[in-house]
Amino acid sequence: MTATDARPTSAATTFTSLDPATGEIVGTHPIHDAAHVRAVVEGARHEAGWWRELGHDGRRTALTAWRKLLAARLDELAALMSRETGKPVGDALMEAALAVDHLAWASSNAEKVLRRRSVSAGLLMANQAASVEYRPLGVIGVIGPWNYPVFTPMGSIAYALAAGNAVVFKPSEYTPGVAEWLASRFLEAVGRPVFRVVTGFGATGAALCEAGVDKVAFTGSTATGKRVMAACAQTLTPVVIEAGGKDALLVDADADLDEAADAALWGACANAGQTCAGVERIYVHERVYDDFLARLVAQARELEARPGGQIGPITMPSQVDVIRRHVDDALARGGRAIVGGPVPEGARFVQPTVLVDVPEDSLAVQDETFGPTVTVTKVRDMDEAVEKANGTRYALGSTVFSKANGPAIAERLRAGMTAINGVISFAGIPTLPFGGIGDSGFGRIHGPDGLREFSYPHAIARQRFKAPIALTTFRRSAKQEEQLLKVVRGLYGRGAK
Repeated sequence: MTATDARPTSAATTFTSLDPATGEIVGTHPIHDAAHVRAVVEGARHEAGWWRELGHDGRRTALTAWRKLLAARLDELAALMSRETGKPVGDALMEAALAVDHLAWASSNAEKVLRRRSVSAGLLMANQAASVEYRPLGVIGVIGPWNYPVFTPMGSIAYALAAGNAVVFKPSEYTPGVAEWLASRFLEAVGRPVFRVVTGFGATGAALCEAGVDKVAFTGSTATGKRVMAACAQTLTPVVIEAGGKDALLVDADADLDEAADAALWGACANAGQTCAGVERIYVHERVYDDFLARLVAQARELEARPGGQIGPITMPSQVDVIRRHVDDALARGGRAIVGGPVPEGARFVQPTVLVDVPEDSLAVQDETFGPTVTVTKVRDMDEAVEKANGTRYALGSTVFSKANGPAIAERLRAGMTAINGVISFAGIPTLPFGGIGDSGFGRIHGPDGLREFSYPHAIARQRFKAPIALTTFRRSAKQEEQLLKVVRGLYGRGAK
């Protein structure tokens, strides 16, 4: 196995995770087959009964113990994450810290969000007492990505566990060590394997979809998300899909340009641009375009992707080819690289790249690049900016910089989330749902929506007294039907012609 080849031979039963910056082996892990995955899911189902019976108080206590252990050993987790992904340790530390914050919110708020509560029965059913609670589904299968191997899957894992489910997690083959570390710390804190991990390649993920889990939470490419949905459709297993993005940042004429340029550069190049909700397109009002571009370029030229730098390597070697193809297409079609340029063959690191004059139908504008590149486009006003921002099949996140018009512009964007005068801030707020529409997927993690995503509503209607007008009986009389007609017309038909 070479440093750039993470795939095993056909006869292999194990595989290695590699440091993408050096090609050094980080760890060796089993390739779990379908039989093993089914056995793990069956074991998780047994644990799910115990976990459910703990109730909200018991689960909160258990998850608090896990949270404390994660927080105490955060530096250890960040170091491992840095080795497997290549991201700077500081970035890994920030990612892990945000994940712990989400875990704290989910475990503390699950009871309030999911417990049984009374709801209105309405006027026609006023003799009924109505209530609803959200119950755990059972076993949740989570298929996670390599770019944020803690924060992203924990958006499903933490919320699914807090909602009362057991979890089986299949991490990316590029970051299996991080997943096993998380599960080991859970077992250490809780003492029961309610949260389990299976490792391997695409076949292992497919096996998880077919192993009888009650829902699958997937994060990855749109193409793979479609395959996950197709596999789950065979058993009517519901899914939540967090797929690709092509997020835009809009700069209005009144924006703070220093802040906008700083946010744009970080949103485009942090984690080497390997962020589903990162900034890949920028649309700038013509009155401030030149000034903004000058600031962005000056800052971008100060950055360098290198070992030990603020920008790490591209984690998945094949992604370098995608980035190269997008940059080459943009340049071939009249675009210019103000910073950076063509990606060399054999590169592990991709330098920050700022592209201008790129046609809107180019790969660099329409397809997810997932690298430290960004296109900058001049627009006559924010109407044109909104039209172009909404002009891709993706609709995950978005950003607006404007002192006066931020909320108004945000309301017009077709996206699951929008940050105003900041970047990707919505992801770090535990109370906000995270997810997209279109080719960016569907369903939500985080917040109350994320807790309900991993549960099902159970409704109860209890008769308090006999209804004045009996509706659900064969003893209903013509007089009662006439009374019903009068009531409905009196309540809802007034003023009709």
